[in-house]
Formats: sequence, structure tokens, C-alpha cells
Amino acid sequence: MTADRLIEIAGLLVGLLYLYWEYHADWRMWIASVVMPVISLFVYWRAGLYADFGIDIYYLLIAVYGYYTWRRKTRRVATLHATRRNDDSDASHLPISRTPLRLWPVLAVCFGVIYLGIAYVLLHFTDSTVPWWDALNTSLSIVAMWMLARKWVEQWLVWLVVDAVSTALYIYKGIPFYAVLYALYTVIAWFGYLRWLREMRNASA
Repeated sequence: MTADRLIEIAGLLVGLLYLYWEYHADWRMWIASVVMPVISLFVYWRAGLYADFGIDIYYLLIAVYGYYTWRRKTRRVATLHATRRNDDSDASHLPISRTPLRLWPVLAVCFGVIYLGIAYVLLHFTDSTVPWWDALNTSLSIVAMWMLARKWVEQWLVWLVVDAVSTALYIYKGIPFYAVLYALYTVIAWFGYLRWLREMRNASA
């Protein structure tokens, strides 16, 4: 087995751990989200997925922000926790919530600007063979990671699109282990969305 394949397998295993923690809204997912990009940087560069390579740098930065945000106690949640619980459960951390309606237009505009910007760079400054699809995946991922850092439940729906496109891209680019990983992500994204909805409703009951 080649070194490239071993690195892909390592990325697959870390990705599965990340997915498990994300599904359970566990803050430890941010630890995996630091390790995963380090592995993926090599994989994406070798495959010529330059936008995916670039976004991994963003992932490293947003992982720090997400860890801080998820672990930070808001005054309201801390007060509720003090009156109802005595343990150190996730109830003391940032709660799951819906994306504020007023922010959807902002997110849409940000996506459009990022998408066109990345596509332009890929078309004019790289030898990418899939510039528009690579740009689509990258721009959606940037938006989805921000939503995830804020713990907004709709982030799962954005990831559903990202994961489906990624699966097709990795099959096309001959990265089978990552294709398997993202095919699994696609399925889990829907169930993750339903689980987060239940947790959000239970927390507000």
C-alpha cells in the first residue's frame, strides 16, 4: 500500500471520529477538526484540489474559534444550569439553535462572493480540472463551518450538499477512501440534522 493511501486511511479514521462527535454535538469534534485538515492538506494538494487545500487553512482557524464558542458559557445558560443541574454536562455550553432569519441573506451574499472569487482564482491561476465544482464545495464549506461554530442546526443541510458533491469529486479524482468517507457524511448529515432538531426542542421544553 502506498504512502498516499495510508494518509487517506488516516484521514478517513479521524474523519469518522469527527463525524461521531459532531453528530452528538460534542465539543471534542473541534480537536479532530484540527487534526483532519493537517492530513487533508497533503491529500488535496496531490489531487490538485487547490480550493480544498486552501480551505483547510480556514478550517484550522475556525476550529479554534469553534472550540472557544462552544465551550463558552453564556449567562443565561449558566444560570439555567445552576438551577437545574450539578454536573458538568454540555447544557452549560452554547445551546443548539436555528439560524437567525435576518442572517440568511447575509450568508447567501457571502457564499456568492466567495464562490465567484474562488472560481476566478482556480480558473486563472491553477491547473484545476474541476474549478467550478471545487469552488462550489469550498464556498459552501466556509459558510457551513461558520454556522457550525455558532451551533446552528441548519448547518447540517449545507453539509448535506457539500458531502454529496465531495463524494462525486473524490470518485472522479481517484481518492476512494475519502469518497467512502464523504458518502457516509452525506447520509449522516440528514440524521444529524434530525438529531440536533430533537436536542434543540428538548432543551427548550
